[in-house]
Amino acid sequence: MKLNDEEKAMLAGDLGEPKRWAMDHMIRVGDMFEAADFVSVSQAHMMADPESVGVAGVEFLEGMASHPPKDRRVSVPMITDPRGVDLSYYRPLGQTEEMADLDRRTIAACEALGILMTNTCINYQTIMPPVFGDHVAFGDTGVVIYCNSVLGARSNFEGGPSALAAGLTGRTPRYGLHLDENRKATKRFVIRHQPQGLTDWGVLGGWIGRQSGSYWEVPVLEGIDAVPTSDEMKHMGAAMASFGSTPLFHIVGITPEAPTLASVCDGAPPEAEEITKADLDGLRSSFGGKGDKVDVVVFAAPQLSLVELSRVADLVDGKKLSADTSMIVCTSPAVATDADRFGLTARIEACGAKVLRGTCFYNQYAREIGEANGWKRLLSNSTKIVNIISGYGYEPALASMEECVASAVAGEIV
Repeated sequence: MKLNDEEKAMLAGDLGEPKRWAMDHMIRVGDMFEAADFVSVSQAHMMADPESVGVAGVEFLEGMASHPPKDRRVSVPMITDPRGVDLSYYRPLGQTEEMADLDRRTIAACEALGILMTNTCINYQTIMPPVFGDHVAFGDTGVVIYCNSVLGARSNFEGGPSALAAGLTGRTPRYGLHLDENRKATKRFVIRHQPQGLTDWGVLGGWIGRQSGSYWEVPVLEGIDAVPTSDEMKHMGAAMASFGSTPLFHIVGITPEAPTLASVCDGAPPEAEEITKADLDGLRSSFGGKGDKVDVVVFAAPQLSLVELSRVADLVDGKKLSADTSMIVCTSPAVATDADRFGLTARIEACGAKVLRGTCFYNQYAREIGEANGWKRLLSNSTKIVNIISGYGYEPALASMEECVASAVAGEIV
């Protein structure tokens, strides 16, 4: 890879061991993807929950944090994905002190490196969203697909070490979606049934992701009649990335790189594939059915926006959860502060639910807390979470937000 003078100095260790490690790591990544050089990034975002990082990862971060401050501090603003433990509420979930201690150690090491513990997968709704054409190094798949597609920023899926390396050096290898040619549409879908509500948008994203099935495929959508809201885009993108490892989509006439179909095509457009109501109903029907007992209702993956929390609060007003059903609502610390201020948290928790801050359900030791609480049947309005949660020992079911709340009150899918 071609290096400039500053990059050569980092690789030589002239700017400290953390940056030397970071540059060496990124050269290895760049060589694998045949990157010619590096591109400067304006910010980085890293998954830092202790379940993903593990003991070895925490020890690695602590080793980095042991270097002198001038050597170890990140070079660009760097933020974090949801943590694995809400330290204000973890024992009632069945999480252990060992889990909490690993989380505390992760936080201390990250803070010593100058990382901002934002603990969110919706930073594009809450914290300095990147702008059109902005190169960034983001780690969460839902974050990456939203920022690439909806905002027109540029990021690959960065693994934890690569995101940290980008934060330390302020750059990442120029490959993948940092290159114009890899942002062109390779799949084309014509929507014949308009989504209604967040779950519908998630199901649509899941179907497209499943049909795409590769990181290197870029779907373009036609036939969307109205501009989706931020939350609708969020659910569609998160599901698309979950079902298909998809990091970028275009919607003709809506997303910033697709004013026309021709603008995102390299030559003739790909052959069109129609998506019908029957297609979407088929995917939805594979997750649960009416009358099934519900152990836990989960609103998470992605974390909820303030608008979503307001809707949950409206739905639970005056209601009480079934004695046999729990409800977990996950949001970011920034959104939680506003939810407290507006009284939304108190309204939600008055029904028996719990609002967790800075975590997301599936990366907070989901298997262990399921076993501790006897949870098996999980209901959610998130297409992403029902796609992945069976790997943690759950039997997932999918329903709208309204149906989820009603089911939590009834104790069974309504």
